[in-house]
Amino acid sequence: MKSHQSTQTMKPATAAKKLGVYLEATPAEFREGVVSRADLNALQTDPPEWLRELRRTGPHPRPVVAAKLGVSISGLARGGVTEPLTTEQIDALKEERPEWLERERATQAEVRRESERLKQKQQEAEAEQGD
Repeated sequence: MKSHQSTQTMKPATAAKKLGVYLEATPAEFREGVVSRADLNALQTDPPEWLRELRRTGPHPRPVVAAKLGVSISGLARGGVTEPLTTEQIDALKEERPEWLERERATQAEVRRESERLKQKQQEAEAEQGD
């Protein structure tokens, strides 16, 4: 017996999040439609020009802005960045190096170090249990 598989679809907001783009900057036909899993895979493997351009110049959603600046999303908010930014705006912030950005980068680096230390400690404990 052959099982009939229905096509999985997602809202444009979900697809935009998976693609790492700001939904409001996507074409109307993307925002107003439904995206199937196959459509998403096609967009990821062979992005159309609008998607390549959005990824290159923005505006970028907060998770992408935070990653490009090396801070957390909360750090963006603490720094007063609540709107999507273009690549040009992100590059300008990197050059200006405002105090909040330096502070948030240091905080993020400390969080990463602590996370790595805890991971190492857990691995050592697991190794001891295995002996």
